[in-house]
Amino acid sequence: MSTFIVEGGHRLSGSITPQGAKNEALEVICATLLTSDTVTLRNVPDILDVRNLILLLQDLGVKVTRVDAHTYTFCASDINIDYIYTPEFAAKAQSLRGSVMIIGPLVARFGKAVLPKPGGDKIGRRRLDTHFLGLEKLGADFRYVFDRRIYEISAPRGLRGTYMLLDEASVTGTANLIMAAVLAEGETVIYNAACEPYVQQLCRMLVNMGARIDGIASNLIRITGVETLHGADHTMQPDMIEVGSFVGIAAMTGSGLTLKNVDMRELGIMPDNFRRMGIDMLQKGSDVIIPEKDGYQIETFIDGSIMTFADAPWPGLSPDLLSIFLVVATQAAGSVLIHQKMFESRLFFVDKLIDMGARIILCDPHRAAVIGSGKLGTLRATNMVSPDIRAGIAMLIAALGAKGTSRIQNIDQIDRGYEQIDLRLNALGAHIYREL
Repeated sequence: MSTFIVEGGHRLSGSITPQGAKNEALEVICATLLTSDTVTLRNVPDILDVRNLILLLQDLGVKVTRVDAHTYTFCASDINIDYIYTPEFAAKAQSLRGSVMIIGPLVARFGKAVLPKPGGDKIGRRRLDTHFLGLEKLGADFRYVFDRRIYEISAPRGLRGTYMLLDEASVTGTANLIMAAVLAEGETVIYNAACEPYVQQLCRMLVNMGARIDGIASNLIRITGVETLHGADHTMQPDMIEVGSFVGIAAMTGSGLTLKNVDMRELGIMPDNFRRMGIDMLQKGSDVIIPEKDGYQIETFIDGSIMTFADAPWPGLSPDLLSIFLVVATQAAGSVLIHQKMFESRLFFVDKLIDMGARIILCDPHRAAVIGSGKLGTLRATNMVSPDIRAGIAMLIAALGAKGTSRIQNIDQIDRGYEQIDLRLNALGAHIYREL
């Protein structure tokens, strides 16, 4: 189990370029299965989840060429569809949450797919009903093979367009259904669709491949199916969750940082919410500047009541950002309620922050009240274990702002979502050592 040894209390300075968006990468890589032509993807993040998904596609027969560190070509002209029935496929797909998004493209193009129960973060139950119900409405049949613990999905007569009202605005569910519908016969209408930037980018890439999609960036998507798709050249947006992580690191350490090639208009409500935490984000040309500050004040609501940050579907605040807001609030002047609505286990890491001296009341699995200390450097170093990507980065942020040296184990979880985060932060003045 790899470990970060983090010497806290150092101010950072300089500029850093956020990686390509992790969630977008997982979607558009799966979308390359929809065509036999070559698809070029640029600004691909070099992270564990992306590497594992690429390996899974290669095992399926996709020809993958790494052009440079962040550019790949994919050609799915010779797929071995029978591989999905092998134990090797089940084991690899089960270990990767993003593997769920290959079933839409496979069913749409080949008429069949297999889905073992996916792995990924340990953050509570993550429903797949949206994927299953939507594909069934498009004409797919599901069969659960109990002894192998897999779902077999088939559409021998092909998929047919239909109207569907999603039971929840699932990002991966919406992406899967869009990818299935672009090759379905007739028109598909998806209402209550997720409209996160990742889904918007997926739709733009599919349109460039010849898909017919209307309503991009809204929660009402209309898709007219086509017979085939062709190749495309697609560049991924910066990862807004990594942008938020760097803002949190700057605030926690009192540092001034420049985030390169970031457009605040693409960050939704995030900049306004950070300002409510007392953290400034300034646009300068194509960059975002986080000024150096010795402290920050959490606002109250207009009536004087305690500030609350809650996750919500886009354009609301991403649930992936709440752990960052929580840890930063421990050093602010003021109090805040963090309400994590979507996942019941994402706040359980706060016990380690409490060990570090943070004043946090875990009200229930979904809510935590944070009473800020009012000054930087009040946390104490400790030993931690990262349970998931977002809790892991919150622990790293806490360790960077704490007095003393902390140890964070199971950092493979952090590596799943953040590209060489230790080396990139060390270049700014952090003291992070990787122990294998």
